[in-house]
Amino acid sequence: MAKVRELGSGHVQLALEPLLFLDDKRKHQQLGLLRQSGLQITATMISFPGEDYSSIASIRETGGLVPDAHWPVRRKLTEQAVKLSAELGVRLLSTHIGFVPPSNHSAYPSVVTRIQEVAKLFGEYGLELVMETGQERAEELLQFLNDLAVRNVSVNFDPANMILYGAGDPIEAIGTLGRHIRHVHVKDGVLSEQPGVKWGEEVPFGTGQVPPKEFLEALHAVNYRGPLVIEREAGEQRMEDVRTAIETLRRAAA
Repeated sequence: MAKVRELGSGHVQLALEPLLFLDDKRKHQQLGLLRQSGLQITATMISFPGEDYSSIASIRETGGLVPDAHWPVRRKLTEQAVKLSAELGVRLLSTHIGFVPPSNHSAYPSVVTRIQEVAKLFGEYGLELVMETGQERAEELLQFLNDLAVRNVSVNFDPANMILYGAGDPIEAIGTLGRHIRHVHVKDGVLSEQPGVKWGEEVPFGTGQVPPKEFLEALHAVNYRGPLVIEREAGEQRMEDVRTAIETLRRAAA
């Protein structure tokens, strides 16, 4: 909370895992501090123990709600996160659901059914699941959203992830996903020499391959009017990099 105030921001996306593993007394102390902070929580998010981001191949096998071996435990953690989000009064909860197989793959129908089950759980608490972009190309993710045919699953759009995973041009992806975008990360990156095989590199926003002005214009063109949440997951001077992102956004919006 102190760091967000230092940056002059009034909103934040809140990672829930640290809270989920606290005992009830400490958890409610933390929730009380959050409620008293005056900060707006635009969305919550959850990742899962056992996810291996050391390579694209390893996260493909271990990421999100798709791997069968991890499904029972991760469903339980997801349910806990849903209840905690509802307790905080936050309607959007984001996660990487994992790599969705191509629609002609034998496992595709089961993944559709699984995420429909998760969406039903979210709906029982009045929440919306916002899937973070990156793993799939935009047109594949759009087809998946259409095949889900549920009202409370949408997109947390992260332009850098499209680059880091080698999943296509982020500006074009905004146009493709359009009305499904409900939350946005401000992050930047550069492609690897083997896109889709090796990770690209995350860099401070405004110094990579996400053009700031075109990024904002594309979001405006699809009528996105929600929060812009700066995410910086790498580097040794993250607070300075977030300040750089804020100034870059201001210049791009001028």
